Amino acid sequence: MTDQQLDLLAINTIRTLSIDAVQQAQSGHPGTPMALAPLAFTLWNRVMAFDPIDPIWPNRDRFVLSNGHASMLLWSILHLTGVRAVNAEYERLGQPSVTLDDIRHFRQLGSKAPGHPEYHLVSGVETTTGPLGQGIATSVGMAIGQKWLAEHFNRPGFDIFNYHIFAICGDGCMMEGVGAEAASIAGHLQLDNLCWIYDNNHITIEGHTKITFTEDIAARFLGYGWNVLRVGDANDIALIQNALEISRREKGRPTFIILDSHIGYGSPHRQDTPEAHGEPLGEEEVRLTKKAYGWPEDAKFLVPDGVREHFAAGIGARGAAARKKWTELFAAYRAKFPELATQIDQMQRRELPAGWDKNLPTFPADAKGTPGREASGKVLNVLAQNIPWFFGGSADLGSSNKTTLKFEGAGDFEPGSYGGKNLHFGIREHSMAAIVNGMSLSKIRAFGATFFIFSDYARPAIRLSALMELPTIFVFTHDAMGDGEDGPTHQPVEQLASLRAVPGLVVLRPGDANEVVEAYRYIMQLRHEPVVLALSRQPLPTLDRSKYAPAAGVARGAYVLADAPGGKPELILIATGSEVCLAIEAHEKLVAEGVKSRVVSMPSWDIFEHQTQEYRDSVLPPGVKARVAIEQASTFGWERYIGSTGRVIGMKTFGASAPLKELQKHFGFEPERVVEVAREVLGRK
Repeated sequence: MTDQQLDLLAINTIRTLSIDAVQQAQSGHPGTPMALAPLAFTLWNRVMAFDPIDPIWPNRDRFVLSNGHASMLLWSILHLTGVRAVNAEYERLGQPSVTLDDIRHFRQLGSKAPGHPEYHLVSGVETTTGPLGQGIATSVGMAIGQKWLAEHFNRPGFDIFNYHIFAICGDGCMMEGVGAEAASIAGHLQLDNLCWIYDNNHITIEGHTKITFTEDIAARFLGYGWNVLRVGDANDIALIQNALEISRREKGRPTFIILDSHIGYGSPHRQDTPEAHGEPLGEEEVRLTKKAYGWPEDAKFLVPDGVREHFAAGIGARGAAARKKWTELFAAYRAKFPELATQIDQMQRRELPAGWDKNLPTFPADAKGTPGREASGKVLNVLAQNIPWFFGGSADLGSSNKTTLKFEGAGDFEPGSYGGKNLHFGIREHSMAAIVNGMSLSKIRAFGATFFIFSDYARPAIRLSALMELPTIFVFTHDAMGDGEDGPTHQPVEQLASLRAVPGLVVLRPGDANEVVEAYRYIMQLRHEPVVLALSRQPLPTLDRSKYAPAAGVARGAYVLADAPGGKPELILIATGSEVCLAIEAHEKLVAEGVKSRVVSMPSWDIFEHQTQEYRDSVLPPGVKARVAIEQASTFGWERYIGSTGRVIGMKTFGASAPLKELQKHFGFEPERVVEVAREVLGRK
């Protein structure tokens, strides 16, 4: 069999595995894998530097399937190339990442071939995709990551990091706003290590794209500053390979390849129809399609002799040689630059360098206090000096979020100058969060920042960070009504409750400057959990920790900050963030009245829920039913801590435009109101 015949046999194996898996599952999207099999074959077997035996090799090329509904394209490739599994501790297991049995059980419980690519589940998947546009936006973060790694670690004669990122995307990725944001910043930053391949098949679920999408996509990307190429036939692997290799050589611009394809290619009755997008072909159409491919019509999940060997001779041999060459280079690098090599080792395992928390600030008691955002800024500037690979930026709000890194040598990450630690995302919250995910997937410890109200724009990527179990950090300031005059459009009310509902996401709302420090101390030690940090705009009194409990209690999620004499309370006041000091004021008044009051600072529900039952009961004794929770946010969810007899002083409406003190009085966030409610709960009106 000639090489050309083997190429076609491998391509049709990808197609038929995808067809059979969708048909057996009676669920899925067969049309795109049928159309893009030649692209996937060419990219993996002829172009990418990727070793299937070691899919976490640091200098591998990255592949992102942004149109994740076409996941069978990826599962077929991972199976046929023999990608091996790696566990959460980065151990190479030797067993296949995706077996033929997984493909037979496509979209079924327990299969390593789920409906969309899932990073934490399947080795060889570089990012979880599904919500359209998120994959390409994340790929920009990966490209930023590679550029920074190269600038920081590479030395003359030692190109330790020189990999490329390839992302396949469809019409949905082009229409979603997050994709536009990502393309814009990628062009601005001149990320020439990035290549998007656009599956231009003219079909969406509702019909032909002409009903909604008629723009000149090439002109659009030229306007973004991309190198735009066109391949007019998705079955011409020579043209595809040429375009991909041009993208690797391009300097100063990311590359956008428009690939004209036919969805459902080879299906006599479904090709170029919306039905090929999201429906099984049907048994009869499957047979007719296989006949058109010259395939045994009744064969199912067939991998003909020679196909695996063809991939082994291509990507298998090329990837192994590239990894071997890199490993030898890295050994020499380690001998010459041992400190840098150690940093790379630590990054890859998400470890922290020795002394990472040295010089973290301690704030003295101060009635005037410090805004949470300012305390955060001071901590960030220390951490970014102690941890070389810790950096990030803000969505055009660095001066307001206080996330700008100002120490000597911090610098800016700019076009052609990629060693700086300050990323300027522009007013692009949607893509910022996805980019931060991509940086984290590159093993950089990354943060992104904006106002808390705009977390709504970042939410899809925050959710994906939790799904992927990434230690990303989202710094959100202006967490309540501190920017009072801006009014309800800028006053987050429901954001805390909604983010607390995301599984695996740690939400922290510290109550004073020292709680901010301890929050970061906790955050930096996480390896598999993303964090939302909600910080105040206005100053918060810095508590006297010789009088009140140490802020180290933040690491438990909630702790007894102030207690009744003898430690046996009859009333518990629970608060977060700016309301902690309000609870303290009310507590002092109640104690003066003879009420046995306890104040619990609860910066994180999630962390608290992971403590032992014994500890939780010690903080919130089950026998104490008189409880008042105080938070400038939606009351939703607080019933779990106050019970049926407790009360919440919170927000049941949106806010209003007025100075902060007027808002606090209007909505009842004053010591006198807390005392009044406490008396009511105790039955002492």
